[in-house]
Formats: sequence, structure tokens, C-alpha cells
Amino acid sequence: MFKVGFIGTGVIFDLNLLGYLDNKEIEIVSLCNRTIEKAKIKIKRFNLGKDINLYSDYREMLKKEELDIVEILLPHHLHAEATISAAKSGVKGISVQKPMALTLEEADLMIEACKEFRSILSIYENFVFSPHIIKAKELIDQDYIGDPSSLRVKIAMGGKGGWQIPESAKIWRKIPKKVGGAQNGSPVLLDNGWHAFVLAQWLFSEEIEKVFAWTDSYQGMDAPAYVMFKYKQITEHVVPQYGHMEFSLMPDLTIPSRYYPTDEFIEIIASRGIMRINQGTSIGNIMTDSEIFPPISVIRDGKVEFYRDFDNDWKFSFINATHHFIEAVKGNRKPILSGEYAKKILKFNLAAIKSTELGKEIYLDDM
Repeated sequence: MFKVGFIGTGVIFDLNLLGYLDNKEIEIVSLCNRTIEKAKIKIKRFNLGKDINLYSDYREMLKKEELDIVEILLPHHLHAEATISAAKSGVKGISVQKPMALTLEEADLMIEACKEFRSILSIYENFVFSPHIIKAKELIDQDYIGDPSSLRVKIAMGGKGGWQIPESAKIWRKIPKKVGGAQNGSPVLLDNGWHAFVLAQWLFSEEIEKVFAWTDSYQGMDAPAYVMFKYKQITEHVVPQYGHMEFSLMPDLTIPSRYYPTDEFIEIIASRGIMRINQGTSIGNIMTDSEIFPPISVIRDGKVEFYRDFDNDWKFSFINATHHFIEAVKGNRKPILSGEYAKKILKFNLAAIKSTELGKEIYLDDM
């Protein structure tokens, strides 16, 4: 039986919790939130029971509870401090919300602390566990469309729809020292954009050599934003590999969503085929049911193929990600985003932000 504690019970808690529910190997024993009343609401909403201990200070929770697993759902600037505290407290498995940290130096401290105290460090990443994205990765790895040469990730951010999140919960994202990134903060590239940076490296199983990026500004967000990058070519490829990301704003568009009013669209061009992965955050809405946006479409050998038979709800990516992490804590596998791997993603991410500040391409090896 693994005893689990949550640090932070904001809106994302509702999804991070799901993979722990109805698991006979898991006992949720404590919740920590600066406002305890908010934690009580979560206990009632998810019927977590009356025996859960509540804390307003995670240090007190780590001191008093004998926890096997901790989920850290805090603002970015607190990730390193909370991770190191959890490791020193003897927590076996530590799962941290993205981005990993604000700096590479913080990432190193997190990795070193977890190594010293033998804690398993995992940076939470749900997109790679979305059922349709798992299938897309399988097809790529099976050489189904040949050798990939180009990747495009388009993030469409609508202005309406989805969760109704109170402004008070968003305030910290407008404070540069808390959200991190550029001098004025990077709530798009370093926060929402983290998923795209992960997918860009994970889908192609290649590391990034260099990056060039532009960002503009809209109502405190570092967007619209465009990021171009070149892969290192650690293994030989038919055509040199490049990619780009687009972060587009649509302030008057309603995106029907159970969660955030955002969606993702990915295009992969390979030596003998093209693959399109439609939707992420809002999958399962009216677009998914249309003929235009099947979860996966493949153009190959003069034919067009569609893949539709998935659990089309973003929540399944969270459930699968948590199940994977539990297996890692049990020693059955390694986390997909271990501390070391997540640091590579952070370096890629921060290099793009540095490029926007300096107006030139940045080599990741120089970071």
C-alpha cells in the first residue's frame, strides 16, 4: 500500500487525482493547500473520505506524514524547493508538475537531491500518454510512414469555453519571478508550451541541436509565438530533420472543451507518408466527431487512412500517466520524464526563450 500526499489542490488536481482513485495499492492520506477550505471541497467532490489529514504548509505535511508518493502541484517557482524537501523527507516517488524548474541550476539541485536520498523523480507529462498519441508514436517507431523529416505542432488557444477558472487562481502566472522564463515571464512558452517541447523531442526520439524563436505580447502572454528548431541527427536519417511550433491566439473563438479552451494539432512528414494528429486538450468534442478532425489520419501509398477508435477524453492521458508513475515507484519501469530527461526538455524550452530575447539562434550545447 502506497501512501500518497498532494501538495496543491488547484484545478489541475481534478485530473492528477484520477489515476490514484479506485487503486487497491494506493491510499490518499493527506492534502496540502494554502487555503484548507479549498482542500475540503476536493475531499467532498471526490468522496475521498474523512480520515485525510489537511495541511496549509507542505513542510509540516512532509514532517508528520510517512509518505511514499507526493504529487507537487505548485506554481513553478516552488517546484525545486518542494522537490528537495520531499526527497529529504524520504518520499520514494516524487511527481512534479511541468515545467520542471525555472532554471537548469534548479533542475540540477532537484536531480542531485533525489539521487542522494534515493527518490524517484518524475516530471508529470500527460500528452505522451494520450491514447491516440501513443498509437501515433507506435506507427512512427514501426516505420509505417518512413523516416520522419519534419514536425509541426500548432497550439490553438481560444478565448472562450472550458473550465471557469477564477482570476485569483491565475494571478501568479502574471508575476515573472513565479512563472519564470523571459524577463517579463513566459506563461505560454514555459508553461502551456512545455507539452509541445516534450512532443517535439519524444515523437522523433532525437535531441535538439539549435532553436530560433519569436514571440509577441498579448494581454500579458508571450504570444503569438513561433519556434523553429533543428534536430541533432544522432542517428542517420534520409532527410535532415527540422520542426516548428506555432502558438496562436483566437480571443473571440469558443473551443468546446471539458478542460482548457485550447487544442493541439500535429503534422509529421516522413520519407513515404504524412501523419496528422488532431486534437489534444479538447479531444472528444464536436471536432472529434466530424469527418475533418479524426484523431489520426495517415497519407501513405496513395491511400488515406483514419484512426478513430480511442478513449477520446483528455482525462485518460492523466490516468495513464499516473498509472505509469505508480509502476515506476514499484520498480517496474523508469519514468518517461525522469529528472535527467526533463532537464533536456527544460534546456530546449529555455533556449527558445533566450532566442526570443537575443534575436538569434541558440545552440543547446551552449546553454
